[in-house]
Amino acid sequence: MDTQFVIFSVIILVLSAAFHEYMHAWMADRLGDHTARDLGRLTINPIAHLDWFGSIFLPFLLIISQVPFVFGYAKPVPFNPHNLRDQRWGSAKVAAAGPLANFLLALAFGLTLRFMPSIDARLGTFLAYIVIINLVLMFFNLVPIPPLDGSKILASFLPYHLQQKLFRLEPYGMMLVILFILMGMRFVWQGVNVLFFLIVGTWLF
Repeated sequence: MDTQFVIFSVIILVLSAAFHEYMHAWMADRLGDHTARDLGRLTINPIAHLDWFGSIFLPFLLIISQVPFVFGYAKPVPFNPHNLRDQRWGSAKVAAAGPLANFLLALAFGLTLRFMPSIDARLGTFLAYIVIINLVLMFFNLVPIPPLDGSKILASFLPYHLQQKLFRLEPYGMMLVILFILMGMRFVWQGVNVLFFLIVGTWLF
């Protein structure tokens, strides 16, 4: 990965993660909870969503380590589920809005790549990076490990006692997420590969 692609990947990662968090804030606001708005998080300005470890340190640490792909995350958007008008599915809707945002970005840039076959090869590679980064963010955040979005979506389908058991894992969430990154990312990559093919028309690997 050359320097241009490294810088481009970090920029796209930060912007995509910021849009992901903005959509959480937007959905919560639409459903009646204005916590994110009051905290200045209802914005696409990436500075408002930066997490200095996940958005800056971790990506550059991965770059220095020369891993094949750059990864990171933004600061989670807070919301109060008790303020949501839809008490049954509101939390799931707020949680799903982030991964959906990444899917829509991947779809838009992926279809551009698919239906512009004469596009410059380097520009095509840049567009492919945008699609890949957003698909990785989407699939990774759908993993049902607290505090990832997938856990909040899953919780909405569970009876109360199972919800409580799921959320008791939250203090160990970061450790579980790291364990998943080390042992389970191949499942994310398989999902990314299939969806990339469906959108763009070519396999990643």
